Amino acid sequence: MTNIVEATDISWEEVVERSVGPTLVMFHSPACPHCRMMMPSFEEYAREFEGKVKFVRINVMENSFTPERYGVMATPTFKLFCGGRPVLEMVGAAGPSLLKKMVEDGLTSGAECARRSTPIDYNVGYV
Repeated sequence: MTNIVEATDISWEEVVERSVGPTLVMFHSPACPHCRMMMPSFEEYAREFEGKVKFVRINVMENSFTPERYGVMATPTFKLFCGGRPVLEMVGAAGPSLLKKMVEDGLTSGAECARRSTPIDYNVGYV
């Protein structure tokens, strides 16, 4: 078992947007052959970077609001979030080394990115 968090449209805010450190999200579909091909590498890196990077995946067939909100047009799409904001993106079945490089870049620049990000205010008041 890996430390990959399964997100939904409902849990997205808590799981990704309110996350402080680097978060790598895989937008996937169960019917996508490229997603199945990339999943072992995604799971391997989730174990390798446990405690340093949060790994999240979201099924685009069951959760359409979040992928649409972030402009996901194909699966798999990997987005690296920092301070709840997307900072890097990779679309399609890429080599495992590119995925690992994306994670390492998130670790290298994640703290700086989070420091420079403007916090999101979730307490929107309506009058």
